[in-house]
Amino acid sequence: MKRRIVLLGPPASGKGTQADLIKSNMGFATASPGAMLREEKAAATELGREADVLTSQGRLVSDEIINSVVSAWLSRQPGDTFVFDGYPRTVGQGDALNAMLIAREIPLNAAIFLDVNVETLHQRVARRMNCMNCGNIVSAGLHIPDGETKCPRCSSVLSRRRDDTPETLQARLLEYEEKTAPLIAYYENRNLLYRIEASRTPELVFTDIRQILNT
Repeated sequence: MKRRIVLLGPPASGKGTQADLIKSNMGFATASPGAMLREEKAAATELGREADVLTSQGRLVSDEIINSVVSAWLSRQPGDTFVFDGYPRTVGQGDALNAMLIAREIPLNAAIFLDVNVETLHQRVARRMNCMNCGNIVSAGLHIPDGETKCPRCSSVLSRRRDDTPETLQARLLEYEEKTAPLIAYYENRNLLYRIEASRTPELVFTDIRQILNT
């Protein structure tokens, strides 16, 4: 069984949804940069304070801080089974993660690329709702009946992010192509890459992921 994986894909490709399905159905620990930063902030750590200052100023959190947050998260894990959602985002972060896992003697087993066409990405962003309390992201008409439904995870109010617009998605896709898409070749060259056609329903995509992980 493959026990340590990363999920790759463009914005709105379903990484968070698949991470949640892997966690609930297979018991993997899951982590995303946003969730890990929220944990550090809640614990009032030095890393959390540094990241909070940057985000409150509208600045990006550096690779150095993100990598340190990931290292701290790994150190707190009791086991060696996990899935990263949205990390690494650059080849530099990929190198950093590789070094962390080698040092712990728990190498990565798979990088699963969720391949989605651009039209589907735009449709998903138009339906996406975000919980400001727990960070859960859901799709109206897919995960919930409509935009008036409460968060299925914590029952808080859901809202649309102000930056969930076609223009912002296009900018994110350009950044993805420049910074993150090179990870596809990075992991393919290491014989770790698995491609999944992810424009389908979450359940069908997860069926393929489960098959990959169980081999």
